Amino acid sequence: MWKQHGKLERHSLLLLIAIVITVAIGGIVEITPLFYLESTVEKVEGMRPYTPLELAGRDIYVREGCYVCHSQMIRPLRDEVERYGPYSLAAESMYDHPFQWGSKRTGPDLARVGGKYSDAWHVDHLRNPRSVVPESVMPPYGFLAEKPLDYRRIQDLLRTQRTLGVPYSAAQIANATADLEAQADPFASVTGLRGRYGQKVLQRDFDGDPQQITEMDALVAYLQMLGTLVDFRTYQAEAPANRR
Repeated sequence: MWKQHGKLERHSLLLLIAIVITVAIGGIVEITPLFYLESTVEKVEGMRPYTPLELAGRDIYVREGCYVCHSQMIRPLRDEVERYGPYSLAAESMYDHPFQWGSKRTGPDLARVGGKYSDAWHVDHLRNPRSVVPESVMPPYGFLAEKPLDYRRIQDLLRTQRTLGVPYSAAQIANATADLEAQADPFASVTGLRGRYGQKVLQRDFDGDPQQITEMDALVAYLQMLGTLVDFRTYQAEAPANRR
């Protein structure tokens, strides 16, 4: 059979048809699993969509290319688990568009960085990385502390995420601006914010400058929640037989 390829290569129409069939088969193999993707993601208690401030911080994280040097995927290998913490779950990235998994690490994995360091440490690290990690090759991002966060279209951002499958409610979208401002203000009422996003939501002045909400506030808020939503002290993986 394989010796007959000469006939196929000498007839452009036959070659074109063969290419179309091959690409169609490959496309079906690649696309079909996507229709069953949700059934492969285990439901994990504690997972929620990002708050408006965290979502804005995540966009800054992506904009500045932090994902190029930092992965957010702890693999189920002993050395990785001992260094970074429990291995990453698919559910932890279910609201990420795009997700931040990867294998390239110039810096450490950040999947469990939330709560590991203080806000002041993160601010110092972003301003001058070598002030806290002398061997760091990371560039400084001090300008984030001087740049006010532009959140005029935060409601549109949540609406866009909802079109991608993130289950933001009408109330979360309507209160996006108020929730963002409340999370960055340690003296604001967070009854509504925590009612919409859960009691674990952090509320404080993340960058140490109470005069304005900066991009540094948003980025630190995002970093401080990474890996904190799932309680691994009580988490038990669902048995394969129970998955649907």
